[in-house]
Amino acid sequence: MQLFKNNIQVLSELKEIPFKLEKDIQTLFERNLASLTTLTFVKSEFTIKSNRIDTLAFDEENKAFVIIEYKRGQHHSVFDQGVSYLNLMLEYGSEFIMEYNESQHKSLKRNDIDWSQSKIIFVSPSFNDFQKKATDFKDLAIELWEIKQFENEVIVINPLKKSKSAPSIKQIQSTDNNIISKVTDEIRVYTEEDHLANKSAMIKELYEVYKEAILNLADDISIVPKKLYISFEKNKRIILDLVPQLQEIKLYINTQYSHFQDLQQLGVSMNDKTKWGKGYYQIILKDTEKLEYILSLIKQLL
Repeated sequence: MQLFKNNIQVLSELKEIPFKLEKDIQTLFERNLASLTTLTFVKSEFTIKSNRIDTLAFDEENKAFVIIEYKRGQHHSVFDQGVSYLNLMLEYGSEFIMEYNESQHKSLKRNDIDWSQSKIIFVSPSFNDFQKKATDFKDLAIELWEIKQFENEVIVINPLKKSKSAPSIKQIQSTDNNIISKVTDEIRVYTEEDHLANKSAMIKELYEVYKEAILNLADDISIVPKKLYISFEKNKRIILDLVPQLQEIKLYINTQYSHFQDLQQLGVSMNDKTKWGKGYYQIILKDTEKLEYILSLIKQLL
């Protein structure tokens, strides 16, 4: 990646400054966790059963624990360590909960946690091809994030996306590997295909039309499928959710971050109602007749 500074129409390249220690990456990430992610910081150097976890965090939206590990070099097996730590979380969940309750002064119970949404994030200046291929499974809860620092105090964070052709880990896993089987059976990574399974061709086509139109509103909108809905996020902030159903798609616009107006009153407020999505304003999608107007509503959040 090349970065340039624009100095009166003259570009000067910013030089990358290597991190000297893994601890430098960890300190930077932990101090800015709320800005870099939507996670809550729980514990640094969390030790359990002789395993030292770099950063323990909690996903408040999905009610799940997230382990963050930092690597300065490329000689580690992120697959083996990732699966091992996910299994550790499943086996000793009560100790993770105890640490969370003590640090956050709360009283979560085991049943309050959605263990199927657990995951591990590896953060490194770069990953080699073997590391990328070893974790490139659409249903494996291991994420790779690249972090680089440049002169002029510039920091770049790049979460690597799974390839579009990424297979299922269950297609190739060895039947005699009990740890991998346990992790893949209990921890679920949801996809768009999961939400569109058993839906009619009409609903699938309607979803694709709205999906492409929403993504075209800005370059940095990303799709993050969750357990109950498909989120569309910008800068780690959910702007809307889509919930495909048998006869319609429910759109939930996250209006809490902006002054929002729907002059045509297409939707209803869900502040005091049961809802699936994260947003607070619901619009029912059954066709594309109001597509352009709905896009204008979404633009209010960008």
